[in-house]
Amino acid sequence: MNVSVPESDSDELARFREAWKAELRQRSHSVSRTANGEDPASGEASNAHAVVSAAHQSSGSASSSKTLSSAVDTYRRAVEQEQMGELDVALRLYRQAFKMDPNVDKAYRKEEIMLERMGLLEVTHRKKPPAEVPLEELHIRPMPAIKGHVTGTLAEIVAKFPQQLIFEPEDQEQGVALGVLPDEVLVLILKGLHPAMVERFALVNRKARLLTLDAAIWRHFVQVTYVPPQIAHDRALEDVVNYYPVDYRRFYIEHPRLRLDGIYIAVCHYVRPGLSENPWVNISHLITYHRYLRFLPNGQVLSLLANDEVEPHSVVPLLKPTLRMKGFAVGLWKLLGHTVHVTDLMDPSGTASRYTFQMTLTLRSRPMGRWNKLEISGYDSVDCESGEAVPVALKHERPFWFSKVRSY
Repeated sequence: MNVSVPESDSDELARFREAWKAELRQRSHSVSRTANGEDPASGEASNAHAVVSAAHQSSGSASSSKTLSSAVDTYRRAVEQEQMGELDVALRLYRQAFKMDPNVDKAYRKEEIMLERMGLLEVTHRKKPPAEVPLEELHIRPMPAIKGHVTGTLAEIVAKFPQQLIFEPEDQEQGVALGVLPDEVLVLILKGLHPAMVERFALVNRKARLLTLDAAIWRHFVQVTYVPPQIAHDRALEDVVNYYPVDYRRFYIEHPRLRLDGIYIAVCHYVRPGLSENPWVNISHLITYHRYLRFLPNGQVLSLLANDEVEPHSVVPLLKPTLRMKGFAVGLWKLLGHTVHVTDLMDPSGTASRYTFQMTLTLRSRPMGRWNKLEISGYDSVDCESGEAVPVALKHERPFWFSKVRSY
């Protein structure tokens, strides 16, 4: 392979060639192995190794050449690991190589160029070296590897992110305090936040978005949220998560769950005709009442039917199992898919009753991930003795909408 060489490099290239020829003469027995049908690639690898050894020997003492050779080999392994997507391993090898020799990246590129010029390295098969990055950034940390699966549109967006991401300051002289903390510490902090706060933090920049995709964060949210009665007692959480290619964030957003950090409120209206002394005047009254549903982690549900004389802001703090007022009932709930079953609704005051009530509701999410809407699909009166359920007609019911309550 004939390659033109610039005059500035001709002397150095000549020294490499002489060293290479000397090494080839010492390894003449490798030629006979090739003639006997052995793999000729092994001879090519030996030749390449000879050139590398000669390059290292011509650049300094034997000890320094050995150190540089080890550093370049480590650097080459780091490049291979980076190309395979093993960023954590690549980062460790990069750091190890730079500790051996601070100029290892230049030596690596110089070696690749020499091998290419001598025809020992095909251009089409040449491994692409990593992009130029400041040495101090390599010693801090590169873009964190996403420890988990991210699917859908978000995965396509993240794949286009650059390899080196940092928290950039508004004022270059002041710096960013978050940049001092290791990624592992930031992930640990994010696990202690509410999921909505984690997503808000992700809006800061691309570095923040990558940190919030760590599987440890969303696995924690899933494990503390999806417990019975959010999922059936006889189903393992791992089996449910497998429907979402082990993408815990997507599972948390798309899998139905009842919100336990607030209250569902339905504002209902109907018009009732009134009495008038004037036959030419018709009076109508707009009646407003509210239905409240609060779901507790222990499987209890609190239901309250209140008229417009009781304002929501005064009811919400009182809606606890200890509440005693007209229209209040306590029951049990369970979630199966998008269907919420509320059973055994009864007055907790201890008054004997022949009937209990049950509700069937459909869980919706507007927008996705909120799970903030409940539509009544059935309301029954159940005879305690016979267990017979009789549907109760509901004419003026409206959907329940969720409101977050901090004190809950």
